[in-house]
Amino acid sequence: MTTSTETENPVRGWRLWAPRIATSVIVPVLLLGILEGALRLLGVGFPTDLTVPCTVQGRPASCYNLFFPAPFFPPGMIKTPQAYAIPAEKPFGTFRIFVLGESAAMGDPDPAYGFSRYLEVMLRERFPALKFEVVNTGSVAINSHVLLPIARGLAKERPDLFIIYSGNNEVVGPYGPGTALTSSGMSLPFIHTSMFVRSTRTGQLLTKMGTQKREWGGMEMFLDKQVAASSPLMQRAYENFESNLRETIAIARSSGARVIVATVATNLKDCAPFASLHRENLGQDALRSWTALVQQGSDWENNRAYGEALKTYLSAAQIDDQYAELEFRIARCLWRLGDYGAAREHFSRARDLDTLRFRADSRINNINRTVASSSPGAELVDTDEIFAKESPNGIVGSELVYEHVHLTPEGNYLLARAMFLQIASKMATETGQAPSLQDGGVLSQAECERRLAFTPHDHLRITREMLERLQKPPFTNQLNHSDQVLRLTIQAGSADENPDQTAAEYRWAIGKEPDDRILHYNFGLFLFDYDRATALEQLRLAQPWDGFPVFAPDGTQIE
Repeated sequence: MTTSTETENPVRGWRLWAPRIATSVIVPVLLLGILEGALRLLGVGFPTDLTVPCTVQGRPASCYNLFFPAPFFPPGMIKTPQAYAIPAEKPFGTFRIFVLGESAAMGDPDPAYGFSRYLEVMLRERFPALKFEVVNTGSVAINSHVLLPIARGLAKERPDLFIIYSGNNEVVGPYGPGTALTSSGMSLPFIHTSMFVRSTRTGQLLTKMGTQKREWGGMEMFLDKQVAASSPLMQRAYENFESNLRETIAIARSSGARVIVATVATNLKDCAPFASLHRENLGQDALRSWTALVQQGSDWENNRAYGEALKTYLSAAQIDDQYAELEFRIARCLWRLGDYGAAREHFSRARDLDTLRFRADSRINNINRTVASSSPGAELVDTDEIFAKESPNGIVGSELVYEHVHLTPEGNYLLARAMFLQIASKMATETGQAPSLQDGGVLSQAECERRLAFTPHDHLRITREMLERLQKPPFTNQLNHSDQVLRLTIQAGSADENPDQTAAEYRWAIGKEPDDRILHYNFGLFLFDYDRATALEQLRLAQPWDGFPVFAPDGTQIE
C-alpha cells in the first residue's frame, strides 16, 4: 500500500521502491549465478555445446558432444547421431558440407548408405582435385528447434555448404504439439527459455531430480499424442518451423556457406494413415450413417467393384471428410480406376489429416519452398516433386520410401543425384574443375554402391530390419499393414550372398578409400562371425576420434 507522501511525490516514491525491486531481482539472479558456478566447480552436469575439443589421430578437431541433446530430451532418452569429428585444420582445396535434418536425412535405417554418402562419392568422382568432407549431423527424433543450435555450432567450422532436409518431426519432435519428449505447444520465447534453462548445470540438476528416467520406445511412444489438422496448435507449429528455418538459413549464410533447402519426400501410396479422428461435433446418428457407408464401401472394394466403392466412400465423406483413413480409401479406389491426378490429391490429403504426424505434410513442404525462394542465398531442391516424377503415375510409394519417410537405396540415390547436380552446376564454374566423368555424367546407382560397399548382403540385411520394424505399432494399426509386410517379406526371402564375395566387395571399396571409417565399421561388423581378429582390427580403424569407445557386436569394448 502506497502512502500519501509517495503518491504526492512520485520521485520520492520511486526512490523508496527502486531498491526493493532491485533487491527482489538481483538477489535471486546472484544466488542462481553462485549456484551455477558452484555446480560447475564441483563437476555437476555437463556442457551442452554442439562440439567439444578432441583429437583425431593426434590432430586437433571438434567432436560431437554426446550431451548436446540434453536440453531436448528427458533423462534416459537422449538420442545421438552418428558420431562425427570435424578437423580443426581445413587445407586448401577442401570443400566442407554439413547435412542437417532428422532420421531420414541421417540415412536411417543405415546411415552408411544415406543420400549424403552417395553424394560424397559422386562429388569425389566429379572433382578429383578437391577433398570433400561431408558431415551428416542428422539424428533420430529431432526437429527445427534442435537444428537451429546445430547450425550455430557448425557455422564456426568454416563450412562451404549446408544441406537442410527437414520437416518430418515438427509435431512429434521436441516442443512440438504431439511430442512425448518435452513440453509441447509452446511459443518460441518460452521454448528458447526452456532450452537455455535446461542447458545450465542448475537446470540439469532440477531436471534430473524432477523427471523420472524413461527409456526410448520408438514411434510407439507417441500413440496417445494424436493432433488433428484442425488443432490450433498446428498453426503455432508451422510458425515455429518457418521462423527456425529462416534463422537457420541466416546463420548458415553468415558463415559464408551456400545453403540448399530440400522439400521432404513421404510415402503417399503405400503408407496408410497411422491414426484418424472424426470431425468435431459429429453426432451419434451421423456417425452410425458414416460407419455403415464405410463398411459398405469396404465390401465393394474387397470385391474389386472400385467404382461402387468410390461412390459410397464419397457419400461417407459428405458426412465427415476429416477422417484420414477414409481419404486413403478414396485415393486407393481412384488409383485402381486410373484417375491418378485425383488419387494423388486424396493420398496427399490422407497424409495431411493423419493425426499421428510422423510425416511432413503439404504445409511443411510449402514452407520449405517459400523460405528457400525468399531467403537470400538459399537454393531449393524440390525432393517431393522430383520423387513424384520418378514414381509410377506421379505418386510416391514404396519404390523410393520404405515405410513413411525413410528412403530406399533408390530414393537415397535419387536425392543425392539431385543434390549433386545442384552443387556441381556452380562448383564447375567457381573452381574451374573439369568433370572427370565422360560428358560430365553422374555415377550410376550401381557404381555408387560399389564404392560404398553396399553389397547384396547389406541390401538383404536392411530389408529384414525394415520388415522387423513393421511388426510393431503404429505400423500394425495401418489399413494396408498386411500389404506392406507381404512386400518386404518377399524381398527378405532372397538368398544371402556368399560371405567371400561380400568380403571381397568390402576390400575393393576400402582399397579405393582407405580412410573411410564407415567402410571399416560395417566391414568389421560383417566379419565378426567369420574372422574375429580381422573384424576387431577393422572396428578399431572405425574409431571416429581418439579415445572414443568402440564396441564389438557382442558388447565388448575394443581397446
